[in-house]
Order: sequence, then C-alpha cells, then structure tokens
Amino acid sequence: MRTLTLPQASLFGALAAAMLATRYFHFGVPPLFLPDASLAIFFLAGLYLRRAAYFPALLIMAGVIDYLAIAVGGVSDWCFSPAYWFLIPTYAGLWFGGRLCAANHGLALQPLLRLAVALFIAGNLAFIISNGSFYLFSDRYTDLSWMEYAQAVAKYYAPYMASAFIYTGLALLAQWALSNQKGVLQWDGFRGK
Repeated sequence: MRTLTLPQASLFGALAAAMLATRYFHFGVPPLFLPDASLAIFFLAGLYLRRAAYFPALLIMAGVIDYLAIAVGGVSDWCFSPAYWFLIPTYAGLWFGGRLCAANHGLALQPLLRLAVALFIAGNLAFIISNGSFYLFSDRYTDLSWMEYAQAVAKYYAPYMASAFIYTGLALLAQWALSNQKGVLQWDGFRGK
C-alpha cells in the first residue's frame, strides 16, 4: 500500500484555516465564536513548518484579517495603535518557542513536557510584549500607572494562556490520530529541519 504524506503546504493550509476561523471575531469574542487561535497557530507553525517563509505569510494574513474585521466587519479599531507593530515580536517569540521544540518533538512524556514549558514561556513572553507595548505606545492609558494597568489586564491572562494550550493540545491530538493510522498516513511536519 502506498503511503500518503501530509506536506508542509497542507499543514500551513490547516493553520491558515484555523486563523481564518478564529481571528476575525477575536476583538469582541461573542459567545458564538471560537477564541482566537493565533498564539497557538504561531507556536505550531514554528513547531511543524520547516520553511521560515511561513512566518511572514502568517503575519500578513493576521494583519489582513484584522484590517477586514475593522473595515468590513465593523469591529472597533480601539486596539489599533503604534503598539500593533509589537505583534511581530509577540508572534516571533511564539514561533521561536515552537522551533526550539521542533527537532526533538514527539508524543512521549519528556518531549511533551518540554513542549508545554516552551509554550508556557513563549505565551508569557507574548502576553508581556503585547500588553506592555499597548500600555506604552497606545496612548489609551495615560491616566493609569503601570501597576494599575497590570492589574486591569491580569484578568485576561488565564484565557490568553488557556486558549494557546487548548489549541496546541488539539493539534497534538490530531498528530497522534494521524500517526496511529497504521502506516497509511505519515505526517511530514515533524522533522524540525
């Protein structure tokens, strides 16, 4: 029987589809929509995709989706300020966190623990960069001290990290399901080169 491989382009397509499905409504997060998967998408792209060109492609896609959400979808532009540019290092940290795990990635306990630690560190770094830059460069919080702002955004930390871990867990579950297809299907995205 021939083995069917899941190429990098298919992996990128799956991540892009997840971004399209979740990012458009992430500003308001109405109860009928899924939470934004962008944090997990950039981490998983670093983990699974070998070509660095996928990173700017995902960045551009995120920016276009945000633009369309505001220009066409009527979503508030309150989050857009000079701080928006700091999403580049925010997502780069997640991408590199995934890259660090790519070479030794697997579904055994030790690689999964390493992956969880990398996601935890990258997610915290992303939270600090995105929220810190918004405080410093958005001019939206001129009357709040740094401590008052930190207390105000602390309520977003748990959902921020939870969504990254849940989506990453779902991707790992998909990896496990595909890898247990008795040799019929191989996932070509885990070689980390």
